[in-house]
Amino acid sequence: MASNTKQALLQALSAAEGGYISGQRLAETLGVSRAAVHKAAAALAAQGYALHSSPRRGYRLTGGDPFCAEAVGSYPAPIYLYDSLESSNLTAKQLALTGAPHGTLVLTSHQQAGRGRMGRVFESPAGKGVYLSLLLRPDLSAADAQTVTIGAAVAVARAVKALCGLELSIKWVNDLYYQGRKVCGILTEAGTDIESGQLEWLVVGIGLNLTTSPADWPEELARTAGSLYPGGPAPVGRAALAGAIARELLALCPDFSCLDEYRALCFVPGHWVTVCTNRETYAAKALFIDGCGQLVVERENGRTVALRHGEVSIRPARTT
Repeated sequence: MASNTKQALLQALSAAEGGYISGQRLAETLGVSRAAVHKAAAALAAQGYALHSSPRRGYRLTGGDPFCAEAVGSYPAPIYLYDSLESSNLTAKQLALTGAPHGTLVLTSHQQAGRGRMGRVFESPAGKGVYLSLLLRPDLSAADAQTVTIGAAVAVARAVKALCGLELSIKWVNDLYYQGRKVCGILTEAGTDIESGQLEWLVVGIGLNLTTSPADWPEELARTAGSLYPGGPAPVGRAALAGAIARELLALCPDFSCLDEYRALCFVPGHWVTVCTNRETYAAKALFIDGCGQLVVERENGRTVALRHGEVSIRPARTT
């Protein structure tokens, strides 16, 4: 009952959009005592909500950065929230193997050993970013897994635009940029039925730098990494933004029909790039993104290649 009162109070104060609501009115609306309202308000404040009270005017919500399940908002699946984890993807994969349902969300304030693509470390300063992993069980073949990563990039861009009013761009295949710096990375991992070739589960890990500043990163990252609001404050809480991203991605499942939107946000086609795969590194001209989400490039010898995997970086100009 106490948790329900807290959630109902949060919804009522959020709907007031920063205005005061008297304790008596809240008690009547929620069907509880004024003491229960006071207790629920104290619990919300302890979770990080900026909640003001006045003896004559009542209560009002002015923001804050609450890191709790309630701040995620309405959500259709289990939420696992931690102060610190080794890796949100690792925890989500463990949950997948124990039968956790589609949509299960893992959210942490800090990763001790966050991972990026190609075995890289993903720096996750405590309290400065959105670090989430979403467990999906779509009816897809392993060959179509890249469409999920494409959907995840679009989901992040949509959520950031809706809650922050900022326009992100995408570097194929899974990095998001703001003002010329990388602010978000995505790591998708999967479990596959070997006989059918169908995905049993997918874990989509998303790391978004929200208030991180250059001082929070190693020197080699400070030159290229960015964040939405360096040093803060941000107009949206981490849990609320994570919830918005997760809901956007769930809404795209299972068909992930957002390729045109992805193409419009991707800035790579038209540039000379360095392509790095497991086998080789070479220069090429990025031409377009095809109907499967592959980046089609033209090598310097004139041969075209459709990239399903790999990494690209923008070159200043064609090499000679």
